[in-house]
Amino acid sequence: MPESDLITIGAFARSCGITASALRFYDDSGLLAPAGVDEITGYRYYAPAQVDRAVTIRRLRDIDMPLDGIAGVLAADAHDAAALIDTYVAGLVERTRQARRTAEVVKAALGEPSGWWVATVRGPVLAAAVEQILAATGTDPDLPVLAGVRVEATSDSLTFTATDRYRLSTRTVVPEQAGSSEWAATVDGAELSAALPEIRGAHLVDIEAGERSVRFRSADGVVRPCRTLAEPFPDHRGLLAALPVAPTHAVVSKHELMGALEQQRARYLRLTVSPDSVALAGTDEESATVLSALVTGPSVDIFFGFTILHPAVATAIGPDVRLDIGGPTDPMVVRSADNGDLTTLAMPVAPSVIDAENGSHT
Repeated sequence: MPESDLITIGAFARSCGITASALRFYDDSGLLAPAGVDEITGYRYYAPAQVDRAVTIRRLRDIDMPLDGIAGVLAADAHDAAALIDTYVAGLVERTRQARRTAEVVKAALGEPSGWWVATVRGPVLAAAVEQILAATGTDPDLPVLAGVRVEATSDSLTFTATDRYRLSTRTVVPEQAGSSEWAATVDGAELSAALPEIRGAHLVDIEAGERSVRFRSADGVVRPCRTLAEPFPDHRGLLAALPVAPTHAVVSKHELMGALEQQRARYLRLTVSPDSVALAGTDEESATVLSALVTGPSVDIFFGFTILHPAVATAIGPDVRLDIGGPTDPMVVRSADNGDLTTLAMPVAPSVIDAENGSHT
C-alpha cells in the first residue's frame, strides 16, 4: 500500500473509538500491528482496512474477553469464532449468577432477608406462561390465596397454577437452567401481573426465592419483587388426579370456537357435542353455531357460564383445542391440542341453576 494511504495512530484511533495507548498495547500484544512504522520517529501508521479488526477487538474487550481469547477469535473462521464467543459469554453468565448467589449470602450475613436462586427462564416465555393462567385467579375476599399463582419448581420444570374454584389452569415450562432442589410458593397475582412488562422485555430472568417474596431479576440488574401468600393453596394436584376418565373428547379450531363464543350475548351457554361437530348456543336461544370437530365418545350436552368458558378457551395455545368432557357436573378439561402442557378445568353449571335464575327474572 502506498505510504500516502496510511493514517496516523491518532486518526486511526478516533475512527475506531479506541485510544492511541490501547492501540500501542494491542500492537505489543500481537493483536493488531500497524501497517507501517517510521524508522526514524517510531510513529505508527495504520491502513483503513484495519478498522474492522480494531473494532472487533474493542467490542470483545467491552465484554471483558481476555487477550488470549480475542487472539483465538481473530485466528478462527466465522463459525469457530462464533462458537468461541458463545462459550465465553456462557461462562460470563454463569460467573454473574454465581456472583449474585454469593452476594445474597453476604447480604444475608449483613442482615438483609435471605434469598436463593430457583431457576432461570427466558423472559417472554415466563410472561406468556403467567398470562395464560392469570385469568383463572379468584377475587373472593374470604379466600385471598385464590388471587395468587402457585409456582412450583423441580429439577427440570416450572409449573404455574391458578384457580378460582370454577376454573383451574396449569402451565408447565422448561427453564433454561433449573436449580437442584424442589421449591414452591404462592405469588400474589396482582403484583405478578404488574411485573409482566419488565419480565417480557428481559431475555433471561432469574427467579430468586425469599422468606416472604419472590424476585424476578433480569440480566441488567432490574429486580421486581412479588409478595408471597402464606395461606395454603388448594390441593390442585389432588383435584387433577381425582378427575374421572372423560368419555367424550372433541378437537376443534380455537379460532372458530372463539368466534362462536364472541357472538353470544347470553349469560349461560349450552355446548352440544355430537359426532363430527360441536355446537354452541345461549340457553334461551334455539339456533346454535355449529363447528366441525373431531369427536370420539358419546354425544353430550353441557352448560357453562360465559365468564367461565370464554377465558378457558381464550388462553389456550396453538390452533386447536381439545375438550375432554365427563358428566354434566364434572369439570371439562380444555387442553391445547398441539401443546399439552397447558391445561384448564372449567366447571359446568347445572341446568337447575340456570332455570332457577331465569325464573327469578320472569
